[in-house]
Amino acid sequence: MLAETEALNHTAVVYGTSMPDRIDRGVSLEREGQKMQYIIQRHTLINGEIIKWEGATQVVKTPYLVDGEKELVGEYPLLDSSMALAAVNAAASAYDTGFGVWPQLDPERRVAAIEEFLSQMVQKRDEVSLLITKETAKPLPLSYKEFDRTVEYIHRTISAYRELTWEEGVKQPYGNSLQASIERTPLGTTLCMSPFNYPLNETFTSVIPALIMGNTVVIKPARFGVLLFEPLLEALKECFPPGVVNLVYGDGKEVVAPIMESGKVDTLAFIGSTKAANGIASLHPAPHRLTKVLGLGAHNPAVILEDADLPGNIKEIMAGSLTFNGQRCTTLALHFVDERRGNEYSEMLAKEVSELILGDPFTPGVQITALAEGDSKIEYLKELIADACNKGARIMNQKGGTIIDNIMVPAVLYPVNDKMRIFHEEQFGPIVPIAPFRNMNEVVTAIKASPYGQQIAIFGENNQEIKNAIRLFKNSCARININTQCQRGPDELPFTGKKESGLGTLSIVDALKAFSCPTVISGRG
Repeated sequence: MLAETEALNHTAVVYGTSMPDRIDRGVSLEREGQKMQYIIQRHTLINGEIIKWEGATQVVKTPYLVDGEKELVGEYPLLDSSMALAAVNAAASAYDTGFGVWPQLDPERRVAAIEEFLSQMVQKRDEVSLLITKETAKPLPLSYKEFDRTVEYIHRTISAYRELTWEEGVKQPYGNSLQASIERTPLGTTLCMSPFNYPLNETFTSVIPALIMGNTVVIKPARFGVLLFEPLLEALKECFPPGVVNLVYGDGKEVVAPIMESGKVDTLAFIGSTKAANGIASLHPAPHRLTKVLGLGAHNPAVILEDADLPGNIKEIMAGSLTFNGQRCTTLALHFVDERRGNEYSEMLAKEVSELILGDPFTPGVQITALAEGDSKIEYLKELIADACNKGARIMNQKGGTIIDNIMVPAVLYPVNDKMRIFHEEQFGPIVPIAPFRNMNEVVTAIKASPYGQQIAIFGENNQEIKNAIRLFKNSCARININTQCQRGPDELPFTGKKESGLGTLSIVDALKAFSCPTVISGRG
């Protein structure tokens, strides 16, 4: 969920009306010596041991095509319920209701363990970044950026934790004679489940704060973005006591269900769909004591006011709509534009989209790549486009919605209305729907009806109108962006959602609090 604006803002090759039926891939970095060997991953980390799995495996192929076919990347274990239970049992034993070695460890020794892991992790930068690209089709520069941001996030989390612990233990007077201090203490065993679009970053933005606060963790990687953890297994084993960090791979029904049904998970850290989060949480035998830190669905609107500076903002808007193919919860998923600027705006955005570079993620300068979820997602997006076009929308850009070498050309749709599915559904892909409005009440009505409330972006120049918009939307959206796209960062800012878009707050400091509980030590005199 990173901004990564510049990835869409450099000089692009203009296809225009001559957009090819196949893509000229240019000189691939992969063909310059960065091609990786097929990875046969048969191991996982449970209870401090790297265990070999002799059962079934899942073959991983690239989402993008190489010479007309998807390239084999590797395979990973499809663990069964017994391995899943072994992982959660190990984590629960290591926590030992707060009496385990890790939760009882001196805070600076926990920090030292995380710093040692970080020092080993940075040595795997190339390998992990390449695997992110191969597994998800994220352009290689963005994969490196995800890795680097994760490293920076860990550094800053350590600094924030030290500041937090320095403040603890200082007694303050309360009332006439009572003195008390407040310490942050761990919650227990955490199940961390991350999404494919930021498989490294979103994993460690929950794992690291959970660990540093004294929790133990079970990591279940996303369906796309599994092999990238293989280079980190040895470091996780070496740096943490047995059972503190455990990994499970495989089908969610096979491995997540028994973990939750065991009742040994105290915190669920999950980023994904609302439906999946509800299903997972409901498996817990005591849901009333399950702490949930959830990043869920979003359908973030952009509101383009009549006086918006379109030439000055169009690249920012496009980046907010189509970075990593629109596969971000912070994507500008529905554009409301003052009807007096509707034609101008849709044509300008269509022109910008037509200039994007399509290709495999190793091609320098590529901006639009294959969708990680493959054919099933392409069919879903085609349904949304067809539904909109059948109800009056037009595809504004050349070849929008067509498939070239397994890549969907982004489709700019205009005019969109509330009778169309794309008006309501989170597309999580390269469709840019534009809905004209006559007055702000129409936008308010749509946002009130939406189940989502993560962010909104407002583009305009009139300060009073912007103030009015802030007043209207601040109770419905967790973040209001003025003349800039929706985004998660900077990581010091709270990242959360209202309504069905999330539960709990993640920033560097808020995450430390999300994975801990205040404990009061009080006395007289």
